[in-house]
Amino acid sequence: MSGRKQDPFIIFGAPDIRDDEVAEVEDALRSGWLGTGPRVARFESDFANYKGVDAGQVAAVNSCTAGLHVSMIAAGLSPGDEVLTTAMTFCATANAIIHAGATPVPVDIDPVSQNIDVELMRDRITERTRAIVPVHFAGRPCEMDAILALAEEHQLVVIEDCAHAIETQWKGQTAGTFGDFGCFSFYVTKNITTGEGGMVLAKSEADIERIKVLALHGMTKDAWHRFGDEGYKHYQVVEAGFKYNMMDLQAAIGIHQLRRIEASWQRRREIWNRYQRAFAKMPVVLPADPETGTRHAYHLYTIRIDSAEAGLARDEFIAAMSRSGIGVGVHYLSLASHPHYQERYGWRPNDYPAAQAVSETTVSLPLSSKLTDADVERIVETVEHVLGH
Repeated sequence: MSGRKQDPFIIFGAPDIRDDEVAEVEDALRSGWLGTGPRVARFESDFANYKGVDAGQVAAVNSCTAGLHVSMIAAGLSPGDEVLTTAMTFCATANAIIHAGATPVPVDIDPVSQNIDVELMRDRITERTRAIVPVHFAGRPCEMDAILALAEEHQLVVIEDCAHAIETQWKGQTAGTFGDFGCFSFYVTKNITTGEGGMVLAKSEADIERIKVLALHGMTKDAWHRFGDEGYKHYQVVEAGFKYNMMDLQAAIGIHQLRRIEASWQRRREIWNRYQRAFAKMPVVLPADPETGTRHAYHLYTIRIDSAEAGLARDEFIAAMSRSGIGVGVHYLSLASHPHYQERYGWRPNDYPAAQAVSETTVSLPLSSKLTDADVERIVETVEHVLGH
């Protein structure tokens, strides 16, 4: 570990931006069309092709959070409705449910997959339950067969949170195409990025048409054309919408990120497998291998630090890694750990023991296609050093 002070800090989740993205952004800037325009339409079409759906089934938005929100509105959720979701997710999942006027109902996780425990879901269903929001945590697919069967039995809407899961597949079917809606994130740390951004995929083209209206102030579909080269076109506001549209500047990045998605996935898989081999005998809990018949998106590589086994607490490990120039993350503190939800709904961490156990011990290591082999070896060596091996 000598000489490490001179090494550059390895940023957690650093985006893999290349010359093609830079050139496309420059072209967008020079074109004068910075807001929603032709590049967004092109990115939507490319994304639809990647997912194997019609272009009319996707809508670009400015975040996955926005996508979740407008999907819930399009699904007709209303005050008094309850929505089941995982107890182990980013706050945006719960917040979107709240902003749609519904009530989030957390369900504990399976401690191995760290996805929602399908067996526990049934016990949380009431006469007010209207939807399920499964989250494909870290890129590992949820048990979609069982979730869809439960949804059909109780006539529930399914809105997939695919923020981690653009490449994910369950039994040959791609994430986001199981439910009524699938919402994707292009945040800066995600598998492909537009800086900020998201995409909604829906089974119904009518739902996408409404989402596009909702995402741009409630103005009539494709109102962005009003400033096009065919002359000004009048628009009408048909409902009170939001400012959730994606910009051409963002889409300019996404177009080229999407073209390299398979190569980026393969690189992250290589890094994941290197970590699995390197840490196999370390005093940490490794993520489970991908299940047979599935495709893991390899968005996060999370290990668990048990102080009794590792000789130091999770937060001590994080501090030591940071001092050594390695950025790490925590995904996540359980929803019930946050004071807002405790005060608003009376949630308590111990009510979700599996999620809480992960919440207190989990740490995510860098897993970006931008990482060089030397970066990966440095991360491995640093983990070994911090854990005394």
